[in-house]
Amino acid sequence: MRLRFLLCLPLVALVGCQSVQTTQGGNVGVNRTQYMMSGLSSDEVNQMAAESYQETLAEAKKQGLLNTNAATVRRLNSIAAKLINEVPHFRPDASSWDWEVNLIKNDQLNASCAPGGKILFYSGIIDQLELTDAEIAQIMGHEIAHALREHGREAISRAYATQMGTQLAGALLGLGEGGNQAAQMAVQYGLTLPNSRSNESEADLIGLELAARAGYDPKAAVSLWRKMQAASQGEPPAFMSTHPSSAGRIQALQAAAPQVQALYEAAR
Repeated sequence: MRLRFLLCLPLVALVGCQSVQTTQGGNVGVNRTQYMMSGLSSDEVNQMAAESYQETLAEAKKQGLLNTNAATVRRLNSIAAKLINEVPHFRPDASSWDWEVNLIKNDQLNASCAPGGKILFYSGIIDQLELTDAEIAQIMGHEIAHALREHGREAISRAYATQMGTQLAGALLGLGEGGNQAAQMAVQYGLTLPNSRSNESEADLIGLELAARAGYDPKAAVSLWRKMQAASQGEPPAFMSTHPSSAGRIQALQAAAPQVQALYEAAR
């Protein structure tokens, strides 16, 4: 789905970047300034994501894999409704997004929320990890946080800047094919991956608070990632991955849990 999303991007002129703050801080204090390509609006990204999402659903429906478990679909919609009710604490305009939740029968341990509020779960992550509602809420809250923070638009802006910067460096330095490949790798590891890990950590924290405000126990974030850790043997070291290591993730969530405990207790 992400590949199709990137392929459907128009040729947008990079006329500069703008500094934005897409969400309010919340209790967890995510206040990093973001830099977005000024020629690419939130509405454009949301529209492209919605089209890609519908293509994914159409393909799953064609294969007889879309929303085949009615009980699980109801469960996901119930959890989503509680989380969506809390998004104004981070981003008031998100309440008016065209939210949607769907389930695809697939063994992947995966879920997503595309820009604009298009939530997708694969049955494997629920069934294989035997997730509780609170653990599902942690995953869903994390994915919703990516959409609230517009990490998709931010990644696109960074990708355009990276591509242009690499091409310019190659031209200026007279690099051959091997030099260009080295420059691309340097850009990837020096810019793209650290920022991606930062985005994942932000989504963890916002998702933790979002779930707590919706009445889901923050401790479920730790139990969830312990399950993910057990299911993801042989994961790459954190410094070479776009995601934090499971151990690092658990430690960060444990440290942040006291900041949202009162919100959870008030929501119960």
